[in-house]
Amino acid sequence: MLGKKLVTAQKRGETRAMCLGLGMVACSMMIYFFIAVTMVPTYNKSVWTTEAVCKLLKVNIKDRALCPSSEDSEDGDSFPYPCLQVWVNLTASGQEVMLYDNEDTLSRNAKCSYVPDKPEYSKEVKAQVELIASIFRNKQTFRCYYDPGGTQTNVIVNRLYPPGGLLCAFLWPTLMFTAGCLIILLVKLSQYFSVLSAGQ
Repeated sequence: MLGKKLVTAQKRGETRAMCLGLGMVACSMMIYFFIAVTMVPTYNKSVWTTEAVCKLLKVNIKDRALCPSSEDSEDGDSFPYPCLQVWVNLTASGQEVMLYDNEDTLSRNAKCSYVPDKPEYSKEVKAQVELIASIFRNKQTFRCYYDPGGTQTNVIVNRLYPPGGLLCAFLWPTLMFTAGCLIILLVKLSQYFSVLSAGQ
């Protein structure tokens, strides 16, 4: 009687462990798919791949300047926040180019180096823009990324998905997938040894 209970408990434990392992494998596959659909295309589309040194030339803040979201937009369509414009000297080529925060900034507003998260004109946004401008003025020289192919003449200071960040994103699903496979393997080994011992 006690033997049957132990066998039943063992089977339940194996079933739960197998479900856990399969669940971890399935979750890791979903995370892989999500990363492949969202992060990888953005990383591949980015042409700002080469790191260089930029020297600050000038910093301008246009108060409520007309900064259209696209070239086709009307004059009345403007961003209701201060427009920060940062011009730098790219030491790799010696050119005077405009600096953007990241790849997304250029697509959102090509006339401003920084686009605030809050799309409204407020004291907090103005203070934030002025703080960023003062950081650039104090630093003078900093690292930036440019397009070695020359399709984009401007530079960015931050990449949305650098190689290290992409590897870090793949780390957790890889660990989860490995742990899930290990659990499944241990359950299968346990079942194999159980059958082997029962046969003897």
